[in-house]
Amino acid sequence: MVAFGKKLKERSIQEWQGYYINYKLMKKKVNQYSRQLQGGDLERRQVLKDFSKMLDNQIEKVALFMLEQQGLLASRLQRLRESHDALQEEPEISHLANLKEGYRAVGQDLLKLLFFVEMNAIGVRKILKKFDKRFGYRFTNYYVKTRANHPYSELQQVYKHVGLGAVVGALSRNLHDLQNNQGSYLSIYDQPVLPHQDPVVDSIRAAVDRLTHSTNFLNFMAQHAFIMQQDLPSPQDEEEAVEEEERRYHFMSLLLNLVNTFLYMVNTYIIVPTADDYSMSLGAAATVCGVVIGAMAVAQLFASVYFSAWSNKSYFKPLIFSSIVLFIGNLLYALAFDFNSIAALLIGRLFCGLGSARAVNRRYISDCVPLKIRMQASAGFVSASALGMACGPALAGLLQIRFKIYKLTFDQNTLPGWVMAIAWLVYLVWLAISFREPALEPEESHTSTKDSSNSEAVQDGNLESGIKQPLLITSEEIVEQVEDEDDSEEASEESRAPVNSIGAAYRLLTPPVKVQLLIYFMLKYAMEILLSESSVVTTYYFGWSTSSVAIFLACLGLTVLPVNIVIGSYISNMFEDRQILLVSEIMVCVGILFSFNILVPYTVPQYVCSGLIMFVSAEVLEGVNLSLLSRVMSSRLSRGTYNGGLLSTEAGTIARVIADVTITVAGYFGRDMLLNVTLLPSLVTCVVSIVATCFTYNSLY
Repeated sequence: MVAFGKKLKERSIQEWQGYYINYKLMKKKVNQYSRQLQGGDLERRQVLKDFSKMLDNQIEKVALFMLEQQGLLASRLQRLRESHDALQEEPEISHLANLKEGYRAVGQDLLKLLFFVEMNAIGVRKILKKFDKRFGYRFTNYYVKTRANHPYSELQQVYKHVGLGAVVGALSRNLHDLQNNQGSYLSIYDQPVLPHQDPVVDSIRAAVDRLTHSTNFLNFMAQHAFIMQQDLPSPQDEEEAVEEEERRYHFMSLLLNLVNTFLYMVNTYIIVPTADDYSMSLGAAATVCGVVIGAMAVAQLFASVYFSAWSNKSYFKPLIFSSIVLFIGNLLYALAFDFNSIAALLIGRLFCGLGSARAVNRRYISDCVPLKIRMQASAGFVSASALGMACGPALAGLLQIRFKIYKLTFDQNTLPGWVMAIAWLVYLVWLAISFREPALEPEESHTSTKDSSNSEAVQDGNLESGIKQPLLITSEEIVEQVEDEDDSEEASEESRAPVNSIGAAYRLLTPPVKVQLLIYFMLKYAMEILLSESSVVTTYYFGWSTSSVAIFLACLGLTVLPVNIVIGSYISNMFEDRQILLVSEIMVCVGILFSFNILVPYTVPQYVCSGLIMFVSAEVLEGVNLSLLSRVMSSRLSRGTYNGGLLSTEAGTIARVIADVTITVAGYFGRDMLLNVTLLPSLVTCVVSIVATCFTYNSLY
């Protein structure tokens, strides 16, 4: 059994053992405070005072040692700088090589110091969360704000690594100067992203990025992708991990995955403006468009599972299979009109859903893209999805023509199928020629390697809220174990294995995780209702043409990137994720309320404005929701068939299926009742999710 305290001791640098935070002592103190409060032997104010003082002392110990080590590194860099200056006067190749090795040695020690800081920062976060959960306080907010904002804060040394940036900069600049570009007048300040950097610099920058935790546009965009990060490597394995990632990475294969994502989203939304007309042309009611659109989501429920399992063994074969199935599905969709068969129409959409390889796309980015560009790749995944969502309806708006070739009809209803069939055929050829299958490690060794190199940095929140396993402990610790069982941080090696069964995945769903999945379900349901019934609603109330509906949907899709830029670059730096989450939920609720047809007549400004509020708020909500979900979800759900990405995808897909079925069922009440009947479940689900968020608010860090 491996507790965080034990793992901290095992992973700590031996000669620095005495300078780490005493996590075990603080954990025992928390349990002691709990017993004393229950017995009435201690006041809460005294508990806060004692705990704050103890934590201040622990952080001071870490911060002072950091300053000492920074000084030693700076002294070594200064001596190397003097040797560097002397070498410029009398160049000698052997001295140049020795100087490079000297800088690399400093880099390795700097890397050790960064991991030292990282482990201590994790320990501080963990003990603060444990304290809040045990006593029901919001002590973390108070402690961090009062310490971090103080001019003499030692906490800034731990969390903002003040001073280390200068050491990293000096090391990077001098190593760059010693590369084979003597005579170049460019420095790292003139050219921030340099090709062929020394591997130790890449390792240091990766460690700094993990430690920083600063939010920016790419981070916020990447949250939408919900590509769960694997546990971080230990210092000694860092360079090997970088080399392995570089070996598996292939730019064209990544590009093909992003194109697959884009085409699939186009395929999903290209039929939305014309689905009602197509249904009526085959003798069905207009509201059957809900079933036509939802058929793809129904099939995706099953496709996500087998594609997720298949990606454990291959990436190329699932993508080939996906392209072939999507080609067949779109061909059937296009031919349904000439066959005069609603069954062919539905089967075509089911085939399209069975070709959903988004689980493979996510998995490829997570497993095969180097850590240093994984954030950009994740943001690219989201951007491709958003662009496809906008291009699908826009493309449908351009296909307003009608002609025949032999007995085949080409019009606004069938052309989306023909266009997408050709697109998938071209993609299939490109895929077969250009994709490179990365080397897959044996599953057992892959798992053991990942497990043995786990770091707590990314999965901090996951372990806090996750795996509840009984511990084998000594008799004097039995009382402590019982008290601490509800928020156990310990996990056996067996429990860290990938999740490959539904039952195992469900057991890892703690209340905060369930609430976040409920929120994801709610926002996907609301968005699907808005998008899928837009054609029927706007035609009934406003007499819009297919082109008008296509323009409206395309404009909604085009808001995704600008909104994420604003939220990711500005808003998320001003407020906590959980605050943005709650406000976004409330705004979705406001958008739903304004969408109801209560006033007569129902106007275009009311529909457009309420739809815009609902859609934009849901997009913002999706980013922070998936970000929080990755924090509170167990680290085991970052691997295996039933991983976190699959669970969130399934929650969203189920929401879409239910929404599309709701539209079809509501059609039996008449088109005049369609809008209000479909919005009512959205409103109820939204209110329930807001209440659930309030109940779990303190656990969302």
